[in-house]
Amino acid sequence: MYYYFIWVRSNRYHGLTPLTYSHDKKIRAGSVVEIELQKQLVMGVVSGPAPNPKFNTKPINKVYDLPLIHKALINLADWILQYYPAPIGIITQSLLPASLSSKALSDNDMAKEHPLPDVTKLPPLTTEQKSAIQKMTSRDSYILHGKTGSGKTRVYIELALKTISKGSSVIILTPEISLTSQLADNLKQVFGDRVLVMHSNITPANRQRLWLQCLKSEEPLIVVGARSALFAPLKKVGLIVLDESHESAYKQEQAPQYQTARVAAYLSKLSHASLILGSATPSVAEYYLAVQRQKPIIELTKLAQKNPHQVDIKVVDKRDFSLFSKSSLLSKQLLDAMEVAFANGEQTLLYLNRRGTARIIICQSCGWQASCPHCDIPLAYHSDKHHLRCHSCVYETNAPSSCPECGAPEIIYKTAGTKAVVNEVERLFPHARVARYDTDNSAAESFARNYKAVRNGEIDILVGTQMLAKGLDLPNLSTLGVILADSSLYMPDFTAEERTFQLINQVLGRIGRGHGHGLAVIQTYHPDHPVLIDAINSDYHKFYNREIEARQKYLFPPFCYILKVTFRRATGKSAEMAANQAKEQIIQSKVIVRVEGPAPCFYEKVANKHQWQLIIKAKDRSNLLKIIKILPKNCSYDIDPLDIL
Repeated sequence: MYYYFIWVRSNRYHGLTPLTYSHDKKIRAGSVVEIELQKQLVMGVVSGPAPNPKFNTKPINKVYDLPLIHKALINLADWILQYYPAPIGIITQSLLPASLSSKALSDNDMAKEHPLPDVTKLPPLTTEQKSAIQKMTSRDSYILHGKTGSGKTRVYIELALKTISKGSSVIILTPEISLTSQLADNLKQVFGDRVLVMHSNITPANRQRLWLQCLKSEEPLIVVGARSALFAPLKKVGLIVLDESHESAYKQEQAPQYQTARVAAYLSKLSHASLILGSATPSVAEYYLAVQRQKPIIELTKLAQKNPHQVDIKVVDKRDFSLFSKSSLLSKQLLDAMEVAFANGEQTLLYLNRRGTARIIICQSCGWQASCPHCDIPLAYHSDKHHLRCHSCVYETNAPSSCPECGAPEIIYKTAGTKAVVNEVERLFPHARVARYDTDNSAAESFARNYKAVRNGEIDILVGTQMLAKGLDLPNLSTLGVILADSSLYMPDFTAEERTFQLINQVLGRIGRGHGHGLAVIQTYHPDHPVLIDAINSDYHKFYNREIEARQKYLFPPFCYILKVTFRRATGKSAEMAANQAKEQIIQSKVIVRVEGPAPCFYEKVANKHQWQLIIKAKDRSNLLKIIKILPKNCSYDIDPLDIL
């Protein structure tokens, strides 16, 4: 009898060590198996032989006749276990599909040969792009700092061509599923069906098929997708790209709460692959670490397309009510620009990072405000369904016709969201084709599903949140309106100014990409704020120097590591007490850390639970891992959080 360590794929298993199972034959590490766990059959992967146990073991139920999962992926999972502590049963969900059907296993069309790449449709490389590629010859990690429209995707394609020619596969990640369509279309024109699109929104059957295709393919592939695509079971990876690498969507919010850039960096090390972090606005922390470690930072400062067209940017002061005579949301300058674009058959994009129709519902008579009974935060009004919705939990209720406290009919709706912008646009432009894209969309309404229609100009006016601010290249887009540039500027978090700079700079990049004349109208209450000025001028280095100085002064990443610990209880007092008890335990441990708090969370009450938190800082990250081991079980934690809200 032989014994093996198995990484089981089940959220029922909360252990931090692989389980031991037996088999009557020798099995190689990387074999995909089926085992029984708590009377359920689940998937697993063999990580290696185990010593003869002193306890009874269950037998391996089935060994799948499949190629081995590459050792690099198993080693990556083991590293994640140490670096982002989480149950093995959950980590293994990234490596394996939930199940493998007989139909998927019997599909023999997965290991087919692929035609050679078609480079005939590729635009010629610019001098700057050629120089960038020449600097990326060694297997190293690079920051590709390219302004919007400078042709970073063209660089990715050229590097992918070189990688494929050497027999290695490529992984190209995007922060949002909505961006995969555009990138996949560009890649398929060159690489055809060698390109596989993998993300969490595909059906389980397709996920099985694509996973098996990666595992079985003898030829190099190109996998495109969101962060989960990083774990595609490819035989040999030679290039990993994180496009829009600064985006917060690259942070996994559920366990294991990893940052994709760090996981990708370790996978590139295990696979001897190159890693490219591409962005027009690189993460301040990543940029600083690259400078300190003398990693290559390659800049693209010129547009890839020759651009004889001018891009005008107008800043509108929202404090000047005379500029909003026709609409309280859209200034006269913006409406004039939209009218010109509509008359010329061009597109307008209106950006507002708030969903719904109104974010504040208040009684003018007594001051009552609609708030969630479970979370104690303001409800948002959605006019299309005439109901109020909590954007923190699932609570919904009908919109009131009168105040539930004083009975007065004077209910007003303030602080507009994307649906209110759509209502206003449809009133002012009754003949325009208008579409809204945010996370309230149904599957049929999603941007990914409608990307080609938008790109082909079948939509006149697009309204949306930050999903429209990133990476899109829309040839018919000539006019941009930022409804409120300040929405993220004054959030009580150390990343507020960085996020504002990134969002404004990114959304401005949707125009002025060389297709034609562009006009942007930026509406703000603070036209003289240095962050907005730097974003409008696309002056990353000026912003970075000011921001990194502030981070160092107040001890925030990259000058320390952070652990956020949250305590949820039935009352605020019990949550505060639990946080204080944990703080005392941490102090008594003598581990060298700084403990800040406890304090109420930004959202003090969520789903009927009161929330308090501790912020723990350390110069040595291993000290935070020591703290995690002594935390009480009835709390949650996030190591390397993107914010402290």
